[in-house]
Amino acid sequence: MKTIGILGAGQLARMLAISGIPLGFKFRFLDPATSSPASCVGEHINSPFEDSSALHKLANSSDVITYEFENIPVSVVGDLARIRGVYPPPIALESSQDRLVEKQFFNKHGIATAPFHPVDDLASLENAMASLGLPMILKTRRFGYDGKGQFLVKSSEETVTAFRELGQKGIIAEGFVKFDRELSLLAARATDGSTVFYPLVENYHHDGILRLSLAPAFHSEDLYKKVISQVGGILKALDYVGVLAVEFFEKDGLLIANEMAPRVHNSGHWTIEGAETSQFENHIRAVSGLPLGDPGPRGFSAMINLIGNMPDPAQVLKIPGAHFHDYGKEPRPGRKLGHITIRSDSLDKLNSILRQNLHLLPNKTANDWQNRTTR
Repeated sequence: MKTIGILGAGQLARMLAISGIPLGFKFRFLDPATSSPASCVGEHINSPFEDSSALHKLANSSDVITYEFENIPVSVVGDLARIRGVYPPPIALESSQDRLVEKQFFNKHGIATAPFHPVDDLASLENAMASLGLPMILKTRRFGYDGKGQFLVKSSEETVTAFRELGQKGIIAEGFVKFDRELSLLAARATDGSTVFYPLVENYHHDGILRLSLAPAFHSEDLYKKVISQVGGILKALDYVGVLAVEFFEKDGLLIANEMAPRVHNSGHWTIEGAETSQFENHIRAVSGLPLGDPGPRGFSAMINLIGNMPDPAQVLKIPGAHFHDYGKEPRPGRKLGHITIRSDSLDKLNSILRQNLHLLPNKTANDWQNRTTR
């Protein structure tokens, strides 16, 4: 039985293992956390990512290695890649960890982004305000996620305050995009270069955290062709293996790339019940050299993130077509504790079920969704 090593032992690693166990794989995780969602489905090596002895233990006991999030030092992944196959490749991690490098990568490959400007001191901050105007968004270039490490600023006073709070260096300023909606595309690429694309997904965020995903999103055929061409180009440029997620803003029918994640992604959780082959299974297939599975949707799906506290599973499971996922994490404000997927063969029926269960969403998300469905 082959073993897949995973850097990280959170809920994504757990769902990867759950999808890979039926394919005959064992799993081993390296994570500095003392407890983890994935520890119930494989061995958890409790150690810092930089611990060379722990890394060698993982490499020597695994047939291939992958990772569940992108904030792992590239040097760690590079060291592992010299002794064991690591997918996605280190260059994908390097290209996505730094928001400035990421946007430069997008532009180099003909993919539009919001205008941006690096900021490392007050002079470059003034230049950014002059070139981008206000409002704009200030972000740390590295280690931000779920809305952390970023500020929407509307005045020069707010800009300077945010600049100081973010640490005054290693910052990127981005022009504010008043987009029509947020979309994401997930794709999987195998070791032989074969590639599959999932349907576009429409996403709703609140306080920087994904709250609701709807799949498949409605769009023109031309838009889908354009987005798969762009994402396909990224996969080839990086010689990518595994699942890649790319987030876009749509504005007046045009796509503006926001960011990419070299891993399975929150906006793809609906695929567990809502696609012929989940993103997790296709990632395992890709990194292990197996043929990729059909990414096609099984009807229509809504994925609701459960943030901060959990509803009563007995009440959730009364909802037609509902599937409940508990990650086994201790509750705390802003923490992703689980998700619900609701699947239906009919879009009208799915929308009806959502309307009856809007209490599972923040008020703003519920209102945003209702406004879009009534346009």
